Amino acid sequence: MSVPVAVIGSLSLALAAGFELLGVLDRLNSLVLKMVNPGRDLVFTKALPEWSGWFVAVLCGFALPFALLSVVGVWRRWVLWVSVLFLIASWAPVLALAACAPRIGIPLVVASWAGICAMVYANRHQMPCDRQAGRLKP
Repeated sequence: MSVPVAVIGSLSLALAAGFELLGVLDRLNSLVLKMVNPGRDLVFTKALPEWSGWFVAVLCGFALPFALLSVVGVWRRWVLWVSVLFLIASWAPVLALAACAPRIGIPLVVASWAGICAMVYANRHQMPCDRQAGRLKP
């Protein structure tokens, strides 16, 4: 199971890096800022270090597929994936309240793509945890 996790995590990070080079993540971050702060222009006096977003992205890129491929059952995988996306999205208002610019685009893209790939892989392959739990696919 380590090869699919490594491939999914690497491709998710490559997608985020490509989006960063194309400027898509800047537009995503400005959209998040507009959702957090509708109608006003806030000046954020603090900023998180640039590496912190990539650190969380690397963590999500490899830990999320590992967790999704290790959990028994489709319903539990969906709950885990949606919970991670919700936690990442909930950083935006917290960071805005702390006067930090909410730049959550990188981890959000990585967690979304890693989750999609892991869910597709788990649905198309027999996972060892499903086999041990007695949930064999037809």
